Amino acid sequence: MTWQLAQINVGTVLYPTDDPRLDGFMSRLDQINAVADDSPGFVWRLQSESGNATDIDVGGDPLFIVNMSVWESVEALQAFVYQTGHRDVMIRRREWFERPGGAYQALWWVRAGHEPTPEEGLERLEYLKEHGPSSQAFTFAKVHSPPDTGEAKPA
Repeated sequence: MTWQLAQINVGTVLYPTDDPRLDGFMSRLDQINAVADDSPGFVWRLQSESGNATDIDVGGDPLFIVNMSVWESVEALQAFVYQTGHRDVMIRRREWFERPGGAYQALWWVRAGHEPTPEEGLERLEYLKEHGPSSQAFTFAKVHSPPDTGEAKPA
């Protein structure tokens, strides 16, 4: 069995996505998505016909944005998140997003080829909020190995 790493991260933008105050974020989406698509270990990302996920309605709140992707490994995802232009967007996220009241990202293992749904991702995020890191949902701070391969390990 081959396993891949799924991730979800969510946020509530401070303004509608067409508001000029979000230009610094919205104008970078195509570039950051292209970097992800071309990154070693990238498998899949949630996107609509627009090429990104900001217009996918999850829960009826147009300010609530969901981002999901699948990667070959934790290391591949970490490299994209922290060693590309994505890092610069993360540094500035408080300009565009409300401060989260709890967990806003969850990682979990999926069978190779599985494309998780937003509902599945939100369930994993909720599980992480309620139970803390486990093999069901975890964070970069306490990575869990794929099923049948070992125990949790600190990042």
